Amino acid sequence: MPEKDKLVVWPIYFDAARSRDEGRMVSIQDAVAEPTLDMLITAAIKSGFKPEIEREKRHPKVWHEEGAAGRITIARAGPKSAALKRIASSMKTKYKKKGKN
Repeated sequence: MPEKDKLVVWPIYFDAARSRDEGRMVSIQDAVAEPTLDMLITAAIKSGFKPEIEREKRHPKVWHEEGAAGRITIARAGPKSAALKRIASSMKTKYKKKGKN
């Protein structure tokens, strides 16, 4: 369990294919298709966070799914929803650029 001054962030929080009940934590407009841990790491860094990477961890709701491994922890600097929105914005920008190439 991470310290109280850290936020845990999973790629599933940004998955457009999932509902809120299935683990998505950002709005559908801010979500992306098939987010990966590497996408999350890049977006967190672009958002100004210094993520600690834990590749071996698995989200409790999807521990059995292939490709569901990994999470990051970031320093708490306000509400989790605000941090997720910042990361989602960076992830969406990066994902769009990647898709156009």
